Amino acid sequence: MTTARIGWIGTGKMGTALASRLLDAGHPLAVWNRTPAKAEPLVEQGAERVDKPSDLAGCPIVFTTVGGDKDLQDVITGPGGLLAGDARPGIVVDCSTVSAEASASVRQSVADSGAAFLAAPVSGNPNVVAAGGACIVASGPAEAYGKVRPLLQELAGTVVPAGEEEGARLVKLCHNLYLGIMAQALVEVTSLAEHGGVRREDFLEFLGGTVLGSGWIRARAASLAANDFTPTFTLDMLRKDLSLGTGAARELGVPLPLAGAVEQLAAIAAGQGHGDEDMLALAALQPPTTTTEGADHGRA
Repeated sequence: MTTARIGWIGTGKMGTALASRLLDAGHPLAVWNRTPAKAEPLVEQGAERVDKPSDLAGCPIVFTTVGGDKDLQDVITGPGGLLAGDARPGIVVDCSTVSAEASASVRQSVADSGAAFLAAPVSGNPNVVAAGGACIVASGPAEAYGKVRPLLQELAGTVVPAGEEEGARLVKLCHNLYLGIMAQALVEVTSLAEHGGVRREDFLEFLGGTVLGSGWIRARAASLAANDFTPTFTLDMLRKDLSLGTGAARELGVPLPLAGAVEQLAAIAAGQGHGDEDMLALAALQPPTTTTEGADHGRA
């Protein structure tokens, strides 16, 4: 356990779940969020709240969990951002999912200031994080990674390195591309089985028990069976990552026909008003059916 105060920028659902694990492990923490009220659960847990990101610049390590490219740039290099004052952190660790271009730009700004930057995106929703089941892939200077790794291991059950530049960003995008493809495949085959007269929950129970089953399928089966699209990872968030991933594929000359198709389907579903729902709302595009028991499942 470190006795030095750790900084944390961004206390949405994911940031709160991650930062809470550090507090549980006994690390002193100072936090900032654009909407102060969202930091209150961490303050109640023992964190100190600060007025602006630059107030955290004296911390040896500062984590960030923000929504996108512009947010990351704003909290690091913008007015009142982490690098706006005279003090400098030792290491900045970004756990957001952003583009490699934005990450590289911020990495350079942090390096120019004399600090080190680690990209450390997280796989796992806030519930998975809270249970210790998240995975983190990190890329950046080897020395900085070595210093931060013990903290990353308190945040996630799996921590792996991915080089010294933006490899972690690409790994996370590849993960989310695969996630989107799996989600679309799952709603399609479930819809087909249901149209053939098989109850949705029975098909999903069967699938979860086969060699094709996974913890993810078993965890999401109840939601899909009930058409419960309470978000764990929203369709809009999936769309963002699909766009970033297919953009990276174009730059690297790698064809991704399946991911491209899911990106278009996600855009259609979001256009129909499902963007704030869970990514399984891709099922909204499947034709409606009535089960053999007469229960109208509506959207899948």
